[in-house]
Amino acid sequence: MNSRYRLLRNWENLQRATFDGVGKYDVPQIFPADTDCDLWIGFNFAKTCEDRENHGVHFFVDDYQFNRLWTDPDRYVPMLKQFRAVLTPDFSTYTDFPMALQIYNHYRKHWLGAYWQLNDMTVIPTISWGDEDSYEWCFDGEPRNSTLAISSVGIMNDPEAKRLFVAGFNEMMSRLNPTRIILQGELSEECEVDGTEVVKIESFQERLRNLRKAGG
Repeated sequence: MNSRYRLLRNWENLQRATFDGVGKYDVPQIFPADTDCDLWIGFNFAKTCEDRENHGVHFFVDDYQFNRLWTDPDRYVPMLKQFRAVLTPDFSTYTDFPMALQIYNHYRKHWLGAYWQLNDMTVIPTISWGDEDSYEWCFDGEPRNSTLAISSVGIMNDPEAKRLFVAGFNEMMSRLNPTRIILQGELSEECEVDGTEVVKIESFQERLRNLRKAGG
């Protein structure tokens, strides 16, 4: 195998940077941050965005649209630095995934978030969880008393998914005590917000509807 390819592509990005690990799985720590950004676009729209300094980038899109950030992270740093803020990539942690894959996706999210902070970006952590067993690791590396981001899209109409979301949300509030929550989707009345500010961002479907209305 070509040695340059091995240097650039292998070793799970450890040749680029290593970070102090948190918890049993040495998850890179993300430090507290805040942003006044109220305009958010999905990563799939980032390349064509013409007003980057006033927009933030979220990753509430299918994983295949941003896996390239992990395989070639330096390629996207110059573009992402032009945005007001970025959320950490929402690599999936579905409950029917093997636990090893869920933990790996949590690690990848945190490595990229820590790497972006190293490159002077404003990084807001995206929090996700699976079932109660994921609490052992899914909050490792997340900052306390900080702005956090979550998505509930596609969850509230499934009773079991809703139950897991509400339980994980309340666990997140207890453990991380966020100062602000950037939310895509809706919160049910069982979610214990405790006065924390919630800022909503549009889902892709809402964005399309609003664009159509604006176009007449």
